[in-house]
Amino acid sequence: MLTNSHLTIHSIEVFERKSDEDLSAEGGVVDPANKKRPTVLIVDDELPIRNLLCDLLSEEYECSSAESAEEAISKISRGRFDVIVSDINLGGMTGVEMIPHVSEIDPDAVVLMISGDQTIDTAIESMRVGAFDYIKKPFDFDKVLLSVRRATEQHLLLADKRQHEKHMEQVITERTARLNYLAYHDELTHLPNRALFEDRFRQANLQTSENQITATILLSIDRFNTIRDTLGYSSGNQLLIEFADRLETCAGNAATVARFDGDEFAVLLPQAVMRDVLEIAVCILRDLKAPFLVEGQEIFVTPSMGISVFRDDGNDVQTLLKNAGAALSRVREEGGNNYKFYVSEMNIKAVKRLSLESDLRRAVERSEFDVYYQPKIDTRTNKIIGIEALLRWNHPTLGLVAPNDFIPTAEETGLIVPIGEWVLRAACVQTKLWHDEGFPLSVAVNLSAVQFQEDDLAGSIAGIVAETGLDPHYLNLEVTETSIMENSGSAFKTLNSLRELGVLVSIDDFGTGYSSLGYLKSLPIDVLKIDRTFICDLTTSPDDAAMVTAILTLAHNLKLNVVAEGVETEEQLELLQTLECDEWQGYLCSKPVPADILKQLLVESGKAAGVLSS
Repeated sequence: MLTNSHLTIHSIEVFERKSDEDLSAEGGVVDPANKKRPTVLIVDDELPIRNLLCDLLSEEYECSSAESAEEAISKISRGRFDVIVSDINLGGMTGVEMIPHVSEIDPDAVVLMISGDQTIDTAIESMRVGAFDYIKKPFDFDKVLLSVRRATEQHLLLADKRQHEKHMEQVITERTARLNYLAYHDELTHLPNRALFEDRFRQANLQTSENQITATILLSIDRFNTIRDTLGYSSGNQLLIEFADRLETCAGNAATVARFDGDEFAVLLPQAVMRDVLEIAVCILRDLKAPFLVEGQEIFVTPSMGISVFRDDGNDVQTLLKNAGAALSRVREEGGNNYKFYVSEMNIKAVKRLSLESDLRRAVERSEFDVYYQPKIDTRTNKIIGIEALLRWNHPTLGLVAPNDFIPTAEETGLIVPIGEWVLRAACVQTKLWHDEGFPLSVAVNLSAVQFQEDDLAGSIAGIVAETGLDPHYLNLEVTETSIMENSGSAFKTLNSLRELGVLVSIDDFGTGYSSLGYLKSLPIDVLKIDRTFICDLTTSPDDAAMVTAILTLAHNLKLNVVAEGVETEEQLELLQTLECDEWQGYLCSKPVPADILKQLLVESGKAAGVLSS
């Protein structure tokens, strides 16, 4: 060991002849790989001590020195150091007082304190404020080298940790931006979606003068479903993309072109005059006559358009879209490939709606509703572990009416509440029967936005569960992002009440609504269901694959289960298995079927655990 008193006069003279600049210029053994050596800053108000430590460490490290805390802080500000070795008592600012300044300038720097005359309590105090370790005087050279090496390793760990955190922050930022983008844009065409369209409408009305109009054009592609069914979904999507491009060109920069769903598009024309609206409608009809080249094949399509004008045809975007839709329906009834402005005579649609409403009111009493079930499969075990209950209406004259044709009317009239209760009760009764027969399935039931706003929703569900005898842990209630975000204050209370019952809560069609990460991480939910629009082109679209990967990563980080909807091919399933998606449902297993057919599926697949035959 060597202490200050042990230094010979000769050693002191040698050390004192070396300046700090000389020591920092001295090099140790050069790394064969020509890598940069770790850097060490030695801080001590005694030159012999600085010289001694520099001489000891210079073979392995790039050494610099400072005689005060203030000088050390200045050097650290100009250039980073891996390790700082500092005496506690420096005359001015102490080494302990220096540590917070070092941490603020360079959080990855590791500080070693030299404890000589100071008590052990002082050394411990230095570690409390951020020092990694301390070196005791008199020096044991081996221990000094060991401490500095350990400090260097700690620096590398801190640097690696910070780099990893920075990378993860970047990944999260990018994925958050992606999700937020999708909240207001259509994934396929990159056009604004309905939410952004409605926001632009509100902004446009604030800027429209008295001699200007705001027009809304609602469009659809004639015979699109037939074209898609004939050519396939991939060709259909490519047609939609090219259709959107031409539509934007016709509408011009001042317009907002949006895609709502399927082949339904909308054009918002703010601060316009009637001549502008007519010119754009004619342009759309003319330019869309030219064939679309899709996968080497020419496709000819025609558009149908309905047009409504702000104030003349309605004072809000929903009314204007509804009236534009009425005009669009009239064009399609007359063969398509045209445009019409909305006129009051088109209220014939309202008459039909009243008729449908009247039929809906009697449908429950007449037992015209039925519940179909679609299996949900565990991706790891390939077993049927649950079902989704889906409403169907067997109309006495119209036949099987699609949910999209009557659910909006049911929601507008409030009939969805008793209808929803009927579906929930029927699904719980049937699931309890299957449990008694040895099929331990969970059942998912959709809650409409209107149901979700009911004051005593949790009480109503609790009564149905108690009445049917179903264990609430086997009931999964599905709500949409829009239902939650439009009434976020009451939604949190409702979700918590549902969770207290013991039922599970799912976010349905995730990725098509608000997709707010800030809300999502705080919601009391259990499951995310990825919308089928992302699964459709999962194996062919890098964007869709990236989106699904991001949703899975996000959900699993939040300890949520993930269900993929609309799985139709083995390739989609294999990729979902690779991405570790938890469950899936879709036509690859079965379309929604009546209870008796689902029972046959379960029996044929194997009663024990409901095994899905591969």
